[in-house]
Parts: sequence; C-alpha cells; structure tokens
Amino acid sequence: MQWMLILNVVYVLVAIAIIALVLMQRGSGAQAGSGFGGGASGTVFGARGASNFLSKSTKWLAIVFFGISLFMAWYATHSARPTTQQNLGVMSQLPAAPAAPAGELPKPSTVPSTPIQQAPAPASTVPAAPQDAVPAGEQVPATPPQGG
Repeated sequence: MQWMLILNVVYVLVAIAIIALVLMQRGSGAQAGSGFGGGASGTVFGARGASNFLSKSTKWLAIVFFGISLFMAWYATHSARPTTQQNLGVMSQLPAAPAAPAGELPKPSTVPSTPIQQAPAPASTVPAAPQDAVPAGEQVPATPPQGG
C-alpha cells in the first residue's frame, strides 16, 4: 500500500508538470509576432529547439499520466473486496419485508397506479333539498304534477 501513495504523488507531480509545460509553449499565433522583432533571441533552446523540446516533453508526460491513470483504475477494480454487510445507519432498524406465503404469487407493485374509487351511493340514500331553500315570494307545489 505504500507504493500506491508514492504512485499518487508521482501522478500529481506529472499533472503539474504537464500544466507548466503547456503554459510555457507558444501558441500558433506567436509565429506572426516573430517577424516584428520577437524572433529566436527570446528563447533558451534556439529558434526551433524550444518548441520541439517542450512538445516532446509534453507528449511523454501525457503518456506517463495516462499510463498511471489506467493502472490505478485497473488496480482499484481488481483489489476491491466485496462487502458483506452495508452500514445502513437508521435504515437498518426497519424490519425486513415479510415474505409471501408459499401458495401466493408476489404482488407486482406496492404502489397503486390509480386511486381506488368507491361505487356511487344509490339514489334513495341521497337526501332531498330542503323546502326552505326556495326564495320568498315563489310558490312551490307540494306534489309534482302527474303527466301522462
């Protein structure tokens, strides 16, 4: 496990080195500025040596970075131990769901898709409107006229 710590430190140092090398490189627009007095005198490695050295260094550091990344991912998946009991905290205090009896099939879902509606009440149990609800001044017949 000690070597994994060393590999992580190397991983971070390689990442920082890649960032530094990318920031030190000139962009493609820097070529236009060299005609106006910013030529090879500003570089340490000569007219073309700096771009070649920096780009090759960046390439090899990127290869090392991705190699370490792939190795750490492979190591993490192959060294993972299966857990036997998860720590559920408060949820571990809940009782387990009861098993279905041997003769019955389990319900497909415990969540209803639509609410259960009750059958409408028969017309005879519906109370009639009170007779007082008629506005004053109107006459209401006591029995409806028989037609027919």
